[in-house]
Amino acid sequence: MGAGTLPLLGADAADTDDPATDESAKSDKKATASAETKTNMSEPVNVADFQRLAESRMQHATYNYITTGSADEITLRDNVEAFRRMKVFPPLLKGVSKADLSTTVLNRRIDMPILLAPVAAQRMFHPEGALATARAAAAAKTVFAVSSSVGHSVEEVARAATGPKWFQIYVPKDRAVARQLVERVDQAGYEAIIVTVDLGEWKDADRRDRFALPKEMLVKHLRDVGYTQVTNEMSNEEVQAFNAQAWEISLSWDFFDWLRSITKTPLLIKGVLRKDDAEKAVSLGIDGIVVSNHGGRRLDGMPASIEMLPDIVEAVKGRAEVYMDGGIRRGTDVLKALALGARGVLVGRPYAWALGADGEAGVRKVLALLREEFENAMVSTGCSKIADINRSLLMS
Repeated sequence: MGAGTLPLLGADAADTDDPATDESAKSDKKATASAETKTNMSEPVNVADFQRLAESRMQHATYNYITTGSADEITLRDNVEAFRRMKVFPPLLKGVSKADLSTTVLNRRIDMPILLAPVAAQRMFHPEGALATARAAAAAKTVFAVSSSVGHSVEEVARAATGPKWFQIYVPKDRAVARQLVERVDQAGYEAIIVTVDLGEWKDADRRDRFALPKEMLVKHLRDVGYTQVTNEMSNEEVQAFNAQAWEISLSWDFFDWLRSITKTPLLIKGVLRKDDAEKAVSLGIDGIVVSNHGGRRLDGMPASIEMLPDIVEAVKGRAEVYMDGGIRRGTDVLKALALGARGVLVGRPYAWALGADGEAGVRKVLALLREEFENAMVSTGCSKIADINRSLLMS
C-alpha cells in the first residue's frame, strides 16, 4: 500500500461518518452488519473475509481510504489480477510434508518472508493503531515497516513490541528536523530506513469523501515527526497550512547521499519499476529495492508490481535485496513473487483491513492465515525451504 501521503496533501478535515437519515438508521445499519458478521464470518478464513469485516465495522470514508485506488483503479485491479494470470506448475512426488518458511532480510532472521508494509493513519482504523500492529508483527516474528505517518511516534512504536522494525520516512523539508528524525530512528533500534519515492496519492474516493486526518491526529503526527512548534491551540486552518509546506516532495537521487552521510542504517528505496532506476539505486549503494507502484494509489495506468519484478531482479544481479508489494492476497501470491526472485513481500491492505476489523487479534489472524496458505503452497510444490522456490514452479 505504501500509504502515508495524506498529510502531504494538506486536505481539509471533514466529517467522515457514514451518511444516514437519523441516529435510528445508523443503529439499525450497525445492528444488521453485526448480525451478518456473527452469522457468516465469525471466523475469517482468508483476506477477502477480513475485507468484508472491515467494510462492515469501519467508517465508510476510512474503509475507502484503505481500499480504493487512484483514478479508474486500473493499476489497483491489475496488481491483483496479474497474480491470478500466473500459473503454478508443481512437480509431483517430491516427498515434502512440511516446510521451513524462515528466511533472512538484511541479515535478520524472520519466520516468514511476509513483511508488513508501511501504512499511514492506522489510528483511524483502530484506537491502538500501529501499537497493535507492532505487537502482532512481533508475535509472527516478522518485520513491521512503520510509516512515518502512522499516527504514533518512532519511540511509541518501538516500545510497543520488540520485533524487528523498519522505518519508512517521508522527508521533512526542514533538514534539521529530518536529521533529528533519522537520529531518533537509529536510537530506537529500527533496522532499516525505507524512502518512498513515488510520492502523493490521487484518489477519487478520498476527494469525494473529503477524507482527512482529524486535527488532533494531524497535530500529533507533525509533533511526532519533530515539528514541535505545532500545537492544538492552533486553528485547523493554521495546522493545515503548516502541513502543506512541511514536506519535501521533490526528492532527487542526491537525497540518498545526504541520508547516507548521517546514518549507517541500511537503506531501501520503495517505488521502483524501471530497470534504469534499479541500476542507479545499486550504484549508490542502496541496500534494498522495493518494487512497487504505491498499491495503485498514485498514478493510474502503471504496470503491476509483480510484472516488473523479474526485470528489477535481473538489473540488480544480487547487489541488493529485492522486495515487492502490491496485490498480495493469498499465500500462493507469496510463492509466485519469491519464484520470480523477490527476497520477500510486503503486505498492506490485508493487515489494514484486519486491523480495522478486529485490532491486534485481526492482524495476528490474517498473518497466520497468509502463513498457512504460503506453507501449503510450498508443500504442494515440493519446497521444504525458501531456497527451493524458483522460477521452474511457474509456467513460462
